[in-house]
Amino acid sequence: MGDRFDKPAQRMAGKLATSKRFFFAGGGTGGHIYPGIAVAEKIIELEQAAKIHFFCSSRENDTRILKQAGFGYTILPAKGLSAGLGQLISFCTSFFKSYKIAKEVITQSSDAKIISVGGYVAGPVCYAAHKVKVPVALLNVDILAGRANRLTGRWADEIFVQFEETAQYFARKKTKINVVGCPLRSGFENPQPNKAIEKLGLDRNKKTLLITGASSGSENINQAVCSLLGKLDSFAEDWQIVHLSGQKNYEKVDSRYSRAKIGHKVTGYFDDMPDLLAAADLVVGRSGAVSVAEYATAQVPSICMPYPYHKDRHQYLNAGKLVEAGAAVIVDDLPNENERAEWLWQELQELMKDDAKRQEMKENCRAIARKDAASKIAEKLLEN
Repeated sequence: MGDRFDKPAQRMAGKLATSKRFFFAGGGTGGHIYPGIAVAEKIIELEQAAKIHFFCSSRENDTRILKQAGFGYTILPAKGLSAGLGQLISFCTSFFKSYKIAKEVITQSSDAKIISVGGYVAGPVCYAAHKVKVPVALLNVDILAGRANRLTGRWADEIFVQFEETAQYFARKKTKINVVGCPLRSGFENPQPNKAIEKLGLDRNKKTLLITGASSGSENINQAVCSLLGKLDSFAEDWQIVHLSGQKNYEKVDSRYSRAKIGHKVTGYFDDMPDLLAAADLVVGRSGAVSVAEYATAQVPSICMPYPYHKDRHQYLNAGKLVEAGAAVIVDDLPNENERAEWLWQELQELMKDDAKRQEMKENCRAIARKDAASKIAEKLLEN
């Protein structure tokens, strides 16, 4: 178990009006952590004396994000469930170890509430809360409810979802379901595109194509875009590229750009995504639930390349909501690299040439963007 204490400002509860403590449970990807941070930020904004603590996975991504946000956390040894007897035993062992740790931490607070944000870390925490009769709220931002959320949903007193279609996965439970959208970090309320432009050294007179594979990067997207650099050079006069490669792929991707004529900035990761998306004129990226909500809120036209290896193909369905609104197009992440790149190029060149089409897609984003999700969830959590 790892532990990091809460912000000093959050330890002032004895001097203020409340001692409420909110434990957020989940992790493994930024798509689980970031919505939790967005709600936590709003809780503190609405009630400064509230205390915030996260239960997260041992993945470096979780702790890096939480350290930057300044919230306390406890690392749990929980593991995902995989096929095979050995994996099942490992899952069960890690589940009950995590359950005991979470239970010990939760029971130290007299006025606590659990908010599950998804992922295998959430299960043992919510089970511990259920056993000690601590209220549980569930946040499900994907259009489909994942296995972990379907499990923890049975212990939830209240459920928050991004899409109306998600409610059917919790239909057997009498718990109230709130369709609120996806909570996004506070930076999306008032993004500063000039900050991103300055930080990355971009040309203000050129349009920006943003390439992103979400918080960990995407090797398939990297390969497809890098194979198109020769063709993208034809847009060098009017366009520039910001390519978020993922930390582990940075050197490989950066070397591919060494001969590119089009202006570019390759970086493994960029923390201020609200500012960067606001500065972008077109984005190519995955379509996780948080990503599609960010594209819509930032009003940036998108070419979505859904992660192809999820059995339920939920990223295709997430992207479909943007396509229905006329705010995005989908390019399949095909197994064949050449076919994948060819399809991507067809969509890229059309949208990079067509200012009017991109403007139409930008305006269509407004119809589905929901900026108040974090506030609505925080208000509901603070009611009781």
